[in-house]
Formats: sequence, structure tokens, C-alpha cells
Amino acid sequence: MLARLDHLVIAATSLAEGVAWCEATLGVVPGPGGAHPLMGTHNRLLNIASDAFPAAYLEIIAIEPGKQPSRAGTHRWFDLDDSALQAGLAQHGPRLIHFVARVPDAPAALHALAHDAHAHIDRGQLLEASRDTPAGRLEWQIAVRDDGQRLFYGALPTLIQWGPVHPTDAMPASGLALRALRATHPRVADLAAALSAIGMADMAIDAGPPNLVAVLDTPRGPVTLESKGL
Repeated sequence: MLARLDHLVIAATSLAEGVAWCEATLGVVPGPGGAHPLMGTHNRLLNIASDAFPAAYLEIIAIEPGKQPSRAGTHRWFDLDDSALQAGLAQHGPRLIHFVARVPDAPAALHALAHDAHAHIDRGQLLEASRDTPAGRLEWQIAVRDDGQRLFYGALPTLIQWGPVHPTDAMPASGLALRALRATHPRVADLAAALSAIGMADMAIDAGPPNLVAVLDTPRGPVTLESKGL
């Protein structure tokens, strides 16, 4: 199994607020994204690829006003329906909350997490999603728990398997580049086992309060984004 960082997830109370945060914090305006009828969310995207993290991008995501997940009884992905997360975003503004890792075989990756001798993690079921873009139709499978939980305060990635088209295939350079991603968590041994099961054993993790940290090169110099336990 070989998982690689696909994209960072920045959550916001509204997409407009997320766009304003991006311009103020990173010095760039995010590119277009799309809507996710499956989850009642919408997003904007930015290329953050680097030598260390090829084909990586940043997603600014928010609940789309008036929309609900199309599957009854399903919570939105990335804990977006969680009251504590919503309150944190309302109080502190948009924030890094999670990351997504791409895998070549999503069913095998889910099996590895569930049956690894040290992990035993239910990452959720695979859902099929798609949306049309000017560069072609994006199709993907993504693992989402019915309760929408990220797990490990966002430090265990959601798993995704893309079809023949990847979002960065037609995404222009943004002036941003991801340089580092690391995490701290009080259950560091459990997190390490889970990351190892999906082939991300090289991700830097340490014991400590829950935090996901990403460092990006930007037109304004290095910028550090943190989840700070949200």
C-alpha cells in the first residue's frame, strides 16, 4: 500500500469567507472549484504542488447554503456537521482541519486499516462521486464514515482514489508550494500504526496535543497553517 498526500482541507463557515481568508493569509485568490451534491458542500481550489508533494492542492470547503447530503442519514465529510468544529470556525475563522491521501487501490487501503494488527480502524465506506470541469469529468471514490468523522482530529487522512483525470492536471501554478506536513497527537502510537497501514509511515508525527501543521511557501514568504485541535 502506498498513500500520498492529495490535498489539504481548509474549512470555512462560508465559501466567501474562505476566499477572503486565502487572499489575506496566503496572498493569492483561489481558483474555481465546484459543488458536491452528494455532501451538500462546495469548494475552491489552489495548486500547492512541490517536489516533496507532487500533484498536491489546497481545498477551501464550506457547506453550501440550503443544501443537504443527498444520501439520507449521512453526515457531511470532514466533520463539517460537527457542532464543535462549526463553533470553532465561527469564532476563529477558516482553518486547516484535515488532509486527504490518494491511494491506487482504495478497497485494499480500507482493508489494511481495518485488519492491520495494530490499527483496526473503520475509515468508512467508499462513495462514488463526480463533477464536470472544463478539463474533463472528475471521477473519484472516497471513504466517508456515516458519522462524517475525520478521526485523530484530522491527522489520519481521508482516502481517495481518482479516475483518469486529477484536479491538478489542468490547475495552473498558484505561487504556492507545500513544504512540510506534520502532526502531533496524544495517541501517537495508534496514529503511527494507522499511517503505516496505508503506506504513509514517513509522515512526521510526535506525541502532544492534537495538531496538524502544514508549511507553505507563498508570495508573502513561509506561512504555517495549524488545526490547533479543532
